[in-house]
Amino acid sequence: MFESLSEKLERSFKVLKGHGHITEINVAETLKEVRKALLDADVSYKIAKDFTDDVKEKALGQNVLTAVSPGQLMIKIVHDSLTELMGSEHEEINIKGSPAVILIAGLQGSGKTTFSAKLANYLKAKKGKKPLLVAGDVYRPAAINQLQVLGEQIGVEVFTEEGSKDPVGIARKAIDYARNKNLNVVIVDTAGRLAIDEAMMNEISNVKKAITPHETLFVVDSMTGQDAVNTAKAFHDRLNYDGVVLTKLDGDTRGGAALTVRSVVTKPIKFVGIGEKMEALDIFYPKRMADRILGMGDIVSLVEKAQDSFDAEEAKKLQRKIAKNQFNFNDFLTQIKQIKKMGNVKDLMGMIPGMGKAIKNMDFDDDAFKGIEAIIYSMTPAEREDPKIINGSRRRRIANGSGNDIQEVNRLIKQFEETRKMMRMMSQGGGKNMMKMMQRMKGMPG
Repeated sequence: MFESLSEKLERSFKVLKGHGHITEINVAETLKEVRKALLDADVSYKIAKDFTDDVKEKALGQNVLTAVSPGQLMIKIVHDSLTELMGSEHEEINIKGSPAVILIAGLQGSGKTTFSAKLANYLKAKKGKKPLLVAGDVYRPAAINQLQVLGEQIGVEVFTEEGSKDPVGIARKAIDYARNKNLNVVIVDTAGRLAIDEAMMNEISNVKKAITPHETLFVVDSMTGQDAVNTAKAFHDRLNYDGVVLTKLDGDTRGGAALTVRSVVTKPIKFVGIGEKMEALDIFYPKRMADRILGMGDIVSLVEKAQDSFDAEEAKKLQRKIAKNQFNFNDFLTQIKQIKKMGNVKDLMGMIPGMGKAIKNMDFDDDAFKGIEAIIYSMTPAEREDPKIINGSRRRRIANGSGNDIQEVNRLIKQFEETRKMMRMMSQGGGKNMMKMMQRMKGMPG
C-alpha cells in the first residue's frame, strides 16, 4: 500500500539532510521532489501545488529545536498536512434508525456488491447488528447471485424479488421486510454502469428519494487513480452522499484517490477495502494513513486487528499450556488461523514501524502458511497432540501426505520445538510474542 509514494517522499526529505536549519532554498528543493511524488501518485496538479504551497508556508520561519533536525521537522509538517488533506478526523457510519438504511452507489466493477457484504459482516461482527442485504441491481443477474453467495458465507439474509425490474419497489419492500423480521440495518446494493450516464443517475436518485437512507456511501475503485476522484465528484453532484469507500487499496494503486477525494467532494472516506476476504475491510483513519505513507507504520491498527482476532479466554488457556510446556501443533494451527484472519501478512508487517522499507521487496502471499498447514494436517491427532512421538517412519508418512520433502518436515518439527522452548521461557518471564514465533516458523525477518 503506497509503497512507491512512500519511497519517493522519503527520497525528497533527504535534500534536507546535513542542513542545520530550514531555508527558502532547501525547502523549495524538498517540496519540488514532494510535488513530483504526489503527481506520480496521480494527485492532480492543482491539489499537489496547493499542498506544497501550504507546507512551504508552514515550514518557512520555523525554529528547529536542538533535538529536531530540519528533515524531521519537514516530515512532521508534511505528515500533518497529509492528515488534513485526507480529512483530519475519522467519521463514523450512521447506523441509527429502525432499521438504519444504507444505500450503496458506484460504477459497475468498483466493488459495490463485495463491499455491501463486507459492511454487513462488519456491522454484524463488530457492532452486534442484524443486517439485511438487498439485491437492488436488477440488470446484472450475476450481482444477485454474488450477493446471495456472500450472504450465505457470512450468515446474513439477502432480500431479492425475482423477475422485478423496479429497484425502488425492491428497496421499499426490503425495508418493510426488515421491520417485520426485527432486522436493524438494511444495506441496499444498486446497479452501476461502466461509465456515468443519465439513466443510471436518475435511477439511483429515485431510489434515494424513495427510501431516504440514513447513510449513502459511494464506492470507488482506487486503482483508477484520478478518474476515481472525477467519478466521485460527478456522483456527489447528483446524490450528495455521506461518505466514500475506496476499494482495492491493496492493489497496484498510486494512492491519488485516497489523498485527494476528500478535498474534491468535501465528504469523508469512511472505509477502505484491502482484499477479497469478508474481513478485509478497514475503517479509514486519516492520521494512521499518513503514518503509513511516511513509513511510520500503524501500530494502533495492528493492535486492534490482533484484539479482534484473538479470543481473550483462549489466550489465557494458551498461556497456561505454554507455561506447562504443553503447547502442541493443534494450538499452533489455531494461532495460524487467527493470524490469517487479521489479513495479508505483508500488510500486517508493514504496520510495524520501520518494517515497511525492510519488507518492500519481499513476497508474502495469502497462502504464506499453506506449506506448514499441509504438514500439520498430514499428522494424526496423536502426533499433533504430542510431537515427541513423531519418529522417522512417521515423518516420511507426513512428508508424503503433505507433498513436502522430509527435510521440510524435519525443519518444521525442529523449529517448533525451539519455538516452544522460547515461548515457555518468555511465559515464565511474564511476556509473550506470537509474532516473533511466526517469524521464526516462516523464516521472516525478526
